Amino acid sequence: MNPHDPHLPAIDHEHPDVTGGWLRPAVFGASDGLVSNVALIAGVAGGTQGADTSTAVVLAGLAGLAAGAFSMAVGEYTSVASQSEAAAHEIEKERLEILANPAGETHELAKMYVAKGVETDLAHEVARQIHRDVDKAVIVHAREELGVDPHDLASPTLAAVSSFLAFAIGALVPLLPYLLGADSLLPGLLITLLALFGCGAVVTSVTTRPWAYGGARQVLLGAAAAGLTYAIGSVVGANLG
Repeated sequence: MNPHDPHLPAIDHEHPDVTGGWLRPAVFGASDGLVSNVALIAGVAGGTQGADTSTAVVLAGLAGLAAGAFSMAVGEYTSVASQSEAAAHEIEKERLEILANPAGETHELAKMYVAKGVETDLAHEVARQIHRDVDKAVIVHAREELGVDPHDLASPTLAAVSSFLAFAIGALVPLLPYLLGADSLLPGLLITLLALFGCGAVVTSVTTRPWAYGGARQVLLGAAAAGLTYAIGSVVGANLG
């Protein structure tokens, strides 16, 4: 039961985190690691022949893993840090405007509530009460005008670490069979496609797409990337040879 009104049913549901600092970079990092490294390995395998193929693939795969993971981490850190700093700048600007013109900002907030369907008198009263506390007023204005929560800005460090680890794990998957002694592309390709299917299926847990659709989409994109780079590697390798 609802503790505020025993006649109303209790609210018993939770929403997944769709805007946090770790979900997007982790999912993107894992998918990118799987696709980019299986494509890199496929290109090298297609362009090399003989006993040196496995060595070349392992070296290229490890280099791709390290370079990609650091690149993802740096890119995510820079992107999220810039976004958070820009939001913090706008929030501070809003604070200064509230301090300089409290009456005008109170009226502005009331107009926002009226636009949402709140009665005019009630909207002005709510805005007035919120503006009794400057910190609360800043939070409300930031949410209403900027669409951000000052206490929940994305962490660049969390985004960077998440993307680094996710990319490294994803990039290791197609390389693992070679590290365990495989001498052909097929085992790594198969487990990568399975991992891509799982990754795509998991992503649908926070979307409206069926899990089979999400998994199949990732498989098709990954297979296309590997097939194209294998073909390019074969053509380039044959010409260079």
